[in-house]
Amino acid sequence: MSRIAVYTGTFDPIHLGHVDIIERGSRVFDRVIVAVGINPDKAPLFTLEERVKLVREVVKEHKNVEVMPFTGLAVHFVREIKANCMLRGLRTTSDMEYEFTMSLANMTLDSDIETVFLMAKDIYSHLSSSLLKQIAAFGGNLEKFLPPAALEMLQGKLAKVKKTSK
Repeated sequence: MSRIAVYTGTFDPIHLGHVDIIERGSRVFDRVIVAVGINPDKAPLFTLEERVKLVREVVKEHKNVEVMPFTGLAVHFVREIKANCMLRGLRTTSDMEYEFTMSLANMTLDSDIETVFLMAKDIYSHLSSSLLKQIAAFGGNLEKFLPPAALEMLQGKLAKVKKTSK
């Protein structure tokens, strides 16, 4: 039986902290499925299709990593694809509280699904897609935080947004 982990998120956009968790997870698990989803509490800059395409581009060199879109509850998606593990990254103690609550809820919804946490490397512990979009909106340099494909896509999207708002 192969060890399959599902790493869920909105990835709006994917940043180097996400990539680090994916790469490290791909060394621990036989297969990592990056599940790009919709969070009703967030207003994404990119469409689901754009995010899936971007994540696929960024992780294409990892042969045991697959990218799939999903809607609905993460545990339902994990069960649907016959996986039994969710991979999560932890950056700060506030992440720990949130992720602990989510993992308990997921365990209640499906007790056969385990959650495995990887601690963020210190250089990525401050990164969030929301923060990076804010830096980008004010013209900050994001080269140290985003893979080249994500940087290009974010700059292109912000240029379009600026054009249409004039």
